[in-house]
Amino acid sequence: MAAPVLTPPEQLRVVRRDGSTSEFDESKISAAMTKAFVAEEGPSARVRPIVAELTAEVVSALHRFPTPAVGVEQIQDQVELVLMRGGHHKIARSYVLYREEHARLRRASAPAAPPTPHVVGRDGTRAPLDWERVETVVGEAVAGISDVTAEPVLAEVRRTVYDGMSITELAQAQEMAARTLVESEPNYSFVAARLLSDRLRGEALPFLGLETPADQAGLDYPGYFRAYLGKAVDLGLADPELELFDLDRLTAALKPERDLDFGFLGLQTLYDRYFLHSDGIRFELPQAFFLRVAMGLALREIDREARAIEFYELLSSFDFMASTPTLFNSGTTRAQLSSCFLTTVEDDLDSIFRSYRNNALLAKYSGGLGNDWTPVRGLGAHIRGTNGRSQGVIPFLKIAGDTTVAVNQGGKRKGAACAYLETWHVDIEEFLDLRKNTGDDRRRTHDMNTANWVPDEFLRRVEADAEWTLFSPNETPDLHELYGVEFAHAYRAYEAKAERGEIRVFRKVRAVELWRRMLTVLFETGHPWITFKDPCNLRSPQQHVGTVHSSNLCTEITLNTSGDEVAVCNLGSVNLLAHVTPDGLDTAKLERTVTTAVRMLDNVIDINFYTIPEARRSNLRHRPIGLGLMGFQDALFEQGIPFASDAAVEFADRSMEHLSYYAIAASSTLAGERGRYASFDGSLWSRGILPIDSLRLLDAAREGDALDVDRSTTVDWEALRERVTTLGMRNSNVMAIAPTATISNICGVGQSIEPQFQNLFVKSNMSGDFTVINPHLVRALKDRGLWDEVMVSDLKYFDGALGEIDRVPADLKALYATAFEIEPRWLVEAASRRQKWLDQAQSLNLYLATPSGRALDELYRLAWHKGLKTTYYLRARSATHVEKSTLRGTDGKLRGVPTVRPEPGERPARSGGVSESAVRYSGAEPAACRIDDPECEACQ
Repeated sequence: MAAPVLTPPEQLRVVRRDGSTSEFDESKISAAMTKAFVAEEGPSARVRPIVAELTAEVVSALHRFPTPAVGVEQIQDQVELVLMRGGHHKIARSYVLYREEHARLRRASAPAAPPTPHVVGRDGTRAPLDWERVETVVGEAVAGISDVTAEPVLAEVRRTVYDGMSITELAQAQEMAARTLVESEPNYSFVAARLLSDRLRGEALPFLGLETPADQAGLDYPGYFRAYLGKAVDLGLADPELELFDLDRLTAALKPERDLDFGFLGLQTLYDRYFLHSDGIRFELPQAFFLRVAMGLALREIDREARAIEFYELLSSFDFMASTPTLFNSGTTRAQLSSCFLTTVEDDLDSIFRSYRNNALLAKYSGGLGNDWTPVRGLGAHIRGTNGRSQGVIPFLKIAGDTTVAVNQGGKRKGAACAYLETWHVDIEEFLDLRKNTGDDRRRTHDMNTANWVPDEFLRRVEADAEWTLFSPNETPDLHELYGVEFAHAYRAYEAKAERGEIRVFRKVRAVELWRRMLTVLFETGHPWITFKDPCNLRSPQQHVGTVHSSNLCTEITLNTSGDEVAVCNLGSVNLLAHVTPDGLDTAKLERTVTTAVRMLDNVIDINFYTIPEARRSNLRHRPIGLGLMGFQDALFEQGIPFASDAAVEFADRSMEHLSYYAIAASSTLAGERGRYASFDGSLWSRGILPIDSLRLLDAAREGDALDVDRSTTVDWEALRERVTTLGMRNSNVMAIAPTATISNICGVGQSIEPQFQNLFVKSNMSGDFTVINPHLVRALKDRGLWDEVMVSDLKYFDGALGEIDRVPADLKALYATAFEIEPRWLVEAASRRQKWLDQAQSLNLYLATPSGRALDELYRLAWHKGLKTTYYLRARSATHVEKSTLRGTDGKLRGVPTVRPEPGERPARSGGVSESAVRYSGAEPAACRIDDPECEACQ
């Protein structure tokens, strides 16, 4: 399933308003924008570089269009969009007014209708464009959808068709026409999806030798499914075992009407990246896709038809969605269904180079990687075999990063890995710089993610403004395996040995200075992320068989790793919106969904295609799964609860409590049916310690009031404890909240536990650029008579936020506040309430509208005090820039006793905190990860 092909610059064609075409000339875009700037601001030397950059953005967006023929209006739409995204609001507003005035003049002097254009069919023949057929298709697409009509779609199509366009381009022109209307009416997204579905049928059915029906209702889905499955098996794309199912029973359960439930972003994502294809022709329709996945997951069930139907119902209704690797590969001849792999790299060349090979094999079939590099000795450490000195871990990370880039998962999504290093490693300072754009490029990994694996002892030193000692792991090997009180004791003993001269490689730094650099570099480059070693281990159900040495690519998985075991996790997410009403959580439906979902995820472990033996060994022994959720923000909208409220925090608590209860109960029931996982004895589960109970283990290991977590419960946990100790557990780990960046698009809800980014924005991913508008907000504004063109214009002007729009009532502003309007402490508070129920972790992005050193320090220390196991991306709004004012006069390294002094007038940090000016808001390019970055795997 190849990624969508971008249009080369030389193939772009411009469709004029009269239907004729001409070569694309980007200088015209540049000239138009230059005129707009000069008209608004006057001549200025700064105009040329700004216009050059904006023009490049427009051209880049046009190259991602599905057809090389681009209408004049579409080009102008992109110009307007780029101006708005660049913050040039006055220019954009003037540009809009200019367009409207010229459109009025054109309408007043409209010429006679141009001659009918011709369309080139799939066989190469030319025929007049059949407007009646176009009107029929568009009419069917809008049928039954509120607040949409065919006329504006048809008008847009008329503006973009041209003589000689292909039949595929004509279909794409209809989809694009509907897409242009989404910003003013979200329901046009469903219209565009139906038009895409029509194109997909026209592509798939002839490929299978079937007649293309006039509409969806005329499709014989059962007959199609048989033909589709036979073809997929013949092409070697589907497992031949699927043909042995009772297809009459299965196809009778198909629900073709669910093809109409997709929004455009969801269906286009499936079309581009998930549906089976041959030579670029997609021949898998949506319900066939879901049934294929369900059948693949039911292969080893006793009554596999009944289970396949049960799984199909869950997937096709969007109540639950399996992770991307499962959707890619279930029911195929290479059923690699797992999402995440965690490895430990040992301190020898064999292990290091074996890790590169393993990374490549794991990434090949869509796995995300988390690599623990802490055991590798540091710079200057002695090498016994050669009697030389080590170059440290950094050069090896460079090779690992390059390997990740080379394996791009067959073009379906970028290969991605995250390297973890503990904060006491002597190479930690160079590790912090890996993502910088300056310095020796041989010691940089521009494409690999990085994360700090931070022990509690370090943060205690930060809060006490004490010293911190860096070691090479070959001289302190047990620090890698220890955590909690045992780590603290061993660490202090090594410090004493260093003082006595018994350790060769070490360095002392001020803990707060290192913490300051960690936060500054995090803001400056978006990495390394901050993750916490001790909570991950002290609350791990599997602490009896090893240590959690890292998390994964997206920081939600916390599983043991060693040289012999590569941890594997199998993910899926409950759509929380589908389990709430305006009155609250539908617990009965949630229980049914979770029970089936846990069974599906457990099946993955036995069906899975394992690329390396270490992964198979670990997965079959421990059987971990990671059930998460998505659509949290949508569930709040449905109930009328603002994100920044005690009610939202309480809902995060209660919804996660019920999901946790049902997931643990389901795994225990499976243990009664199928047997306990092999390493159950000795686990926290076997001792009657559930995730909520493990908080006391973390509390006992921390000093003073370092843990501040709500302990309230509402369901009968005692009965479940008894059940777990009696029946056991089928899975060592059961829950983890993944980012769900792509599967949430498929389901049409907000990703994971994220707040709404903006109420109106353009999302970029591997399938292109998509206008995203908050349908909940639009419905609310319609109810109050406030939804009109002026409101659309205001939302664009104010970057999708309501705060500055005077006519929007205060209650709506609170309910539909965007991510950067919400105090980030609310994100941490809600995450803390969820974390108490989770046996693993959650992908928690943090948003800062006006970052500063103090804000970062307070936020990440709050996350630690609130018991979080991990954090993920730091998101910064608009123009942010790091100034290392507190490090001025140094080379950025922390060697020996820090020599940095506060700038004149700068307040020194208190209680070991980061000074206010360590990070300054200054109006340069964004440094932290952008939410809509198409190159960021978190956005895929």
